[in-house]
Amino acid sequence: MGLPKAVLVLSDGSFYVGDSMGSPHDAYGELVFNTGMTGYQEALTDPSYAGQILTFAYPLIGNYGISPEAFESGKIHLSGVVSRQFCSHPVHRDSERGVDDFLSEFDIPAVVGLDTRAIVTKVRSYGVVPSAIIQLEGRTVEEALESSRRQLKGFDYSNIDFVTKVSRKKAEVFSPKAHQKHSVVLVDCGVKMSIVRELVSRGCEVTVVPANTEGKEILASKPDGVVYSNGPGDPALMTYAVASCREIIGKVPVFGICLGHQILGHALGAKTYKLKFGHRGANQPVVDNLSGKCFLTSQNHGFAVKDIPKRVTDWLTNLNDRSNEGLRCDEKSALSVQFHPEAAPGPLDTRFLFDDFEKML
Repeated sequence: MGLPKAVLVLSDGSFYVGDSMGSPHDAYGELVFNTGMTGYQEALTDPSYAGQILTFAYPLIGNYGISPEAFESGKIHLSGVVSRQFCSHPVHRDSERGVDDFLSEFDIPAVVGLDTRAIVTKVRSYGVVPSAIIQLEGRTVEEALESSRRQLKGFDYSNIDFVTKVSRKKAEVFSPKAHQKHSVVLVDCGVKMSIVRELVSRGCEVTVVPANTEGKEILASKPDGVVYSNGPGDPALMTYAVASCREIIGKVPVFGICLGHQILGHALGAKTYKLKFGHRGANQPVVDNLSGKCFLTSQNHGFAVKDIPKRVTDWLTNLNDRSNEGLRCDEKSALSVQFHPEAAPGPLDTRFLFDDFEKML
């Protein structure tokens, strides 16, 4: 007996029929793709994918299962998953279950058996689009297309503040096991726990606070530094985080990562814009405009910084599309990067940036 069927529907009317896996319900989101060959669990639990349907470009997902050591948050935040194939019998000493069971546990639908090469090529050519995973149980493809048309027309990823959906609601403290050297406030815009672990491993007591925490409240705790984390959505909607960042800059060192980079950019007077299909994967080349060194980086974002003020250094550049990848404002002890220096999964070329931030504290 075969698997039940589901259809991936794009807002332009195109569709792809495949097998339904994970949770058997409909889902809507912005269709994006990730090019990583590994790290599917980290991607699934990355809050930055909230509101999106994630297509894995690599054809086989789940071959090493799901491990208790590879979570970036406590749940899956994305809307749905598209894959060529799920591995039904994962093999790894740390594996506790397969991807299908993992998605079912968190009520996330998936459609598999599709030509993901064609889907990735389409997104690269025409850009990200509102899409849906529609279950075909009890209805025809035509009925599924009709039922999704109205919701797809009304879905606008850039008008939804997903950060409020993924940010923690109260502060949480993470302390180093060894001697504490610094106190850091980390503003949770959808933080990956690997960022917390990198800071704690360097002797920082990390107080993770909600994204809407005001600057004066952060400063009242007298931190040695402040980090603005990664997260989902359009940075132009993050006016509350930009306001707090603007209040903090120049008073204590500030480090922005991914969405945090865009927030710092807005706070310094820059602007942001939406990329055609974003950067999502572990092979993005970035050049340091000051030293000429090139790094391979792990990235997951759909927006970029532009119109950088003259007093701010255009520090790093993406070598694929020449978009900005990093800012420095040394007079205010502020720096930010568009990529993930904590990686998870790798490469680990830029982990040293946490050391650079620690030296500023």
